[in-house]
Amino acid sequence: MRDALWTALKTVNDPELHRDLVSLGMIERAEVEGDVAHVKVNLTTPACPLKGQIEGDVRAAVLAVPGIRDVAVTFGAIVRQPAQPALPGVKHVILVGSGKGGVGKSSVAVNLAASLARDGARVGLLDADVYGPSVAHMMGQGGARVTANAERKMQPIEAHGVRFLSMANLSPAGQALVWRGPMLHSAIQQFLKDAAWGDLDYLIVDLPPGTGDVQLSLTQTIHVTGAVLVTTPQDVALIDAARALDMFRKASVPVLGVVENMSYFVAPDTGLTYDLFGRGGSRKLGGLPLLGEVPLDVVTRQDADAGTPAVLAHPESPAAQALTQIARNLAGRVSVQSLAQLPEQLPVV
Repeated sequence: MRDALWTALKTVNDPELHRDLVSLGMIERAEVEGDVAHVKVNLTTPACPLKGQIEGDVRAAVLAVPGIRDVAVTFGAIVRQPAQPALPGVKHVILVGSGKGGVGKSSVAVNLAASLARDGARVGLLDADVYGPSVAHMMGQGGARVTANAERKMQPIEAHGVRFLSMANLSPAGQALVWRGPMLHSAIQQFLKDAAWGDLDYLIVDLPPGTGDVQLSLTQTIHVTGAVLVTTPQDVALIDAARALDMFRKASVPVLGVVENMSYFVAPDTGLTYDLFGRGGSRKLGGLPLLGEVPLDVVTRQDADAGTPAVLAHPESPAAQALTQIARNLAGRVSVQSLAQLPEQLPVV
């Protein structure tokens, strides 16, 4: 019956990769005790967006085996390391960028990091917007100061289950940084290589707006898994987002998808939906996958000012639910990109 169980599991495909779970090495355990099958599936990310579908497909396939009356499906998660890791201990670096300021890029980056961490991933967040750092405030740690560990490496600050670094925690509040390109390059190098990030599944990098020195330093220094473009729907934002897309392509950074922020507004008193900035404009960006649409929401702004990401402070709000789904869609895209490069058959765990 055990052989029949494994044969049945070979008929269950990952919904995104369209390869079976056994050949992908995702089945950690498959045993039969009496008439009950016990199956443990190791997902490719704790934030798997299709966990429910995988569980349903496994149950259906196993229950078709003669003699099996019930099946207990449990889950683990192992984020696969790419062939070329970004940094020692860091599996994936994901850039969050935009062509212009004011589109909510930092808010999206903070909520993506918090959502992935809440789902069980090990997450870091680097505020690479050196001239306008806002991550520290959004994480509720604007007054904290970065310290050094015993190896004289910068020790990231930890909040909401996320390790982060921001220039706001290294310089006096309100002080302008008047730096040229070489100084920016040096700062980014230190944030990446002189910081004790530890073991991370994902390092989310909040980029400054535009296509300048910081973006070049990052893409030329480390292997980047991919980038996320944040835009609002109107043409003015999309024009600049297209420039950011062109920059990523020239730097050979895969663009994993687009987030359309401030996509619409639902009036709390009437329930009517208003497309304040238009809607659906992100679909004009070269056919990139749309990771999700985030509504304009007062609560999300209040949570950012209060220092707690909306996905944690008000997870039931429409914006928080959209951001949670975006984080899971992003994790799925990273998994697909990583696993698509694997051989046809992996050893069973």
